[in-house]
Amino acid sequence: MTKPNGTLRVLLYLSLFTLVFCESTGAQVAVNVAKQDPEQEKQEKQEKQEKQEKQEKQEKPDAEKPDAPVSADSITKSPTTQQAYLPISGRRRVDWFFVRSVGPESLMAGLFTAGIGTARNKPEEYGPHFAGFAKRYGMRFTGVATSNAMEAGFGAVWREDPRYFRAEGQPFGRRIRNVVVMTFAARRRDGHLEPAYARYIAIPGNNFLSNTWRADSEATTNAALTRTLWGFVARMADNAYQEFWPSVKHRILPGSVANHTPF
Repeated sequence: MTKPNGTLRVLLYLSLFTLVFCESTGAQVAVNVAKQDPEQEKQEKQEKQEKQEKQEKQEKPDAEKPDAPVSADSITKSPTTQQAYLPISGRRRVDWFFVRSVGPESLMAGLFTAGIGTARNKPEEYGPHFAGFAKRYGMRFTGVATSNAMEAGFGAVWREDPRYFRAEGQPFGRRIRNVVVMTFAARRRDGHLEPAYARYIAIPGNNFLSNTWRADSEATTNAALTRTLWGFVARMADNAYQEFWPSVKHRILPGSVANHTPF
């Protein structure tokens, strides 16, 4: 069995520490905001509004104004590109980690992949029975949670937003392009897209680190590289789901609303 060096373990511990730090920092910020002087808060709000009005005057008269800021979609957990960008907070980053790791969609995906693995009896060490299914499900869960922890943790250091941003209302071709681009890019605090370096570490790092506890037939360098490739493919597929499912659901259930509960 190929054992990863201690560097990957250190990276995982650092990412988990960063997640805990984000949680505590977010809570402290909330307390400070609650204690803020009402007059000071009113003044800051007025200054922000004046600055926004000044920027709007500089835009073209026929330019479409963005919708009011909404953090995320309650179904896909992703904002849209038409919404005014709000940088992700430490608390929201931790929420993203838990939703992506133990949310209903993630747990259902685990049932699907573990079922396929059991039907194919891959890896053979687990066996084609319920115990083997449980092992495959647990293996997939540990990999997903590790990857999400690393991406959220290192993303906090580099100010990367791990969320997917939909291109709702855009032509189909642009929405497909958005799905592909957001697989390899992430927004920074100013809203601009940059390479998702935390993701580049998280997906390969998780797959090589998991060689420590995988079955011997899957604990090889080639197997880890293959899983890394499929990890990015899965991320792209998940982006496509988040991009198009709300539109499909709206057609199936006309009364449904895409964005109604902040993430």
